[in-house]
This record gives sequence, structure tokens and C-alpha cells, in this order.
Amino acid sequence: MSITINELYMEIRKKFRAANISMAELEARELTAFVTKTDKRMTANWAYCYLDDNTVEKARQMTNRRLNNEPLAYILGEWDFYGYTFIVNKNVLIPRSDTETLCELAIEDAKTLENPKVIDVCCGSGCIGLALAAQVPNARVVAVDISEDALAVSRENARRLGVINRYSTSIGNALEKPNEHLGKFDIMLCNPPYITTDEMKELDKSVYDYEPHLALFGGTDGLEFYRNIAKNWVKMMNKGGRMYFECGYKQASDVANIFKNLGMSDIFVAEDLSGIQRIVVIKAKNI
Repeated sequence: MSITINELYMEIRKKFRAANISMAELEARELTAFVTKTDKRMTANWAYCYLDDNTVEKARQMTNRRLNNEPLAYILGEWDFYGYTFIVNKNVLIPRSDTETLCELAIEDAKTLENPKVIDVCCGSGCIGLALAAQVPNARVVAVDISEDALAVSRENARRLGVINRYSTSIGNALEKPNEHLGKFDIMLCNPPYITTDEMKELDKSVYDYEPHLALFGGTDGLEFYRNIAKNWVKMMNKGGRMYFECGYKQASDVANIFKNLGMSDIFVAEDLSGIQRIVVIKAKNI
């Protein structure tokens, strides 16, 4: 017997709640809207729309994958960030809302510049740099990542957002010296791997088992990438350019000190949407 969209949603929500999925309602709504091809913000008619058996079966299969700890974003193949929908797969981290504050700060900075040149280091899906490119029509963004698979995802996202003509990618390892042929930049965006050895052992199974460790592990203390970027990548910045870093919830002062110890004093720390000091902004001083 066929069921309505709302009945399907209630079924999925009940299963997610029973499995102690932290955002059961949100995830159930996302999955239901995706599989039924309806607007997740317009649910008033869900009680009156009946579904065919194939759609219901597909939804139940996807539900079972989520109950086996697979992240919903990978099941759907996309996730929202800063008002845009990005393709994601197991080659890139899932965008988090905590990162949107970094994005907002950088966008406001970029809007004050005539033709800002932006570098997105450890770009992953490209969500940060691409959100900036979408919001700042005169910005040009170069995305750098060690993974060609990740860069392929970012390029596809650039095409989907219609900014591919202002977006380029380059293979690069943030633990090594940069490719100076890329030129100089006004803004650096960087959400590097920063999970410590101890924290890796405590990650939720949905993160540890599915998201790429290459994009998570930041060395024993989680600070390896910041040290190398401070030492070797500042030379990529134009005078007075700003660098925007995300860091772990206990790392902001340590990250700031890494740059202070190299003579950069124009530094401030911002809180994410949860009130946690997670964004470090540094005015570049070439060394």
C-alpha cells in the first residue's frame, strides 16, 4: 500500500531517533526531501502526496545506510553550505556550518577589494573558496589540495555554481613549500587537517570510518599544517593581505602564537556559530 511523503518522513525520523542520531529530525527531512524530489522548506503538502513503491524502497535503503553510520551527506552525494549546495563524496570532508563564520569574514574582506586574488589551501570540496567566488563577482580563486580527486570535486562544484571561469585548481601539499608560480594573493583561506593523534581515536564512527583521514589528521598536536604555512606560505601573500584559518576548538591561541613567533602581530580570533574560538585571522607580514 502506498504511503504519503509525510508518513515516510515520520518512519525515517522514528528510526533515526531510535538509533540516537543527534539531528534525527533534520536528517530525516533532508533524506525525505532528496528522495522524493521535493523542497525541504515546503513540507505542508507532504501529508497529501502519495509515493510509488520504488521511491519508498529507495528511501528505506538509504535509511539503512545511515543507520550503519554512513554520513547522510555521502548518501545523498551533496550537502548545503553558506546557502549553496555542494557535491560531496568520500574524497572530501563534509562541509560544516562551523566554517561559515570564516567564510563570512573573508567575503566581507574581499568585497572591499577591487579585484581580489584568493587562494584556498586544503580546499577539499571547494566550499569556502567557491562561496566567496559566488558572493564576490570580481574575485578570482585558486584552489590547492594534495588530492586530485578532491580537486575534481571542487571543479565540478565550480561548474555548478557558474564560477568556473574565475576558479582554477593546483595540486599542492600544504606541508611542503608552495608553488610560487601561482603568484601573490590578497586573501588566503585555509581549513587544514587539525585533528590530533588522541582526537583521531575518539572520532565518531561516521567520521572515522568514512571521511578521508588525509583531510583530518594534523599531526601529533594537530598543528603541523599551521607551522609550515606560517614558515613557507606567507610569501604567497601580497603586503597587507589577510589569512583566514579554521582550527580545533582548543587550538586558536596556539595557532595565533605560531604566527606571532614569526613576527606577525596583527592577529585576531573569532568565534564560530557555536561561540567557540575557531577562526584565526592574520594580516600577512612577508618573511
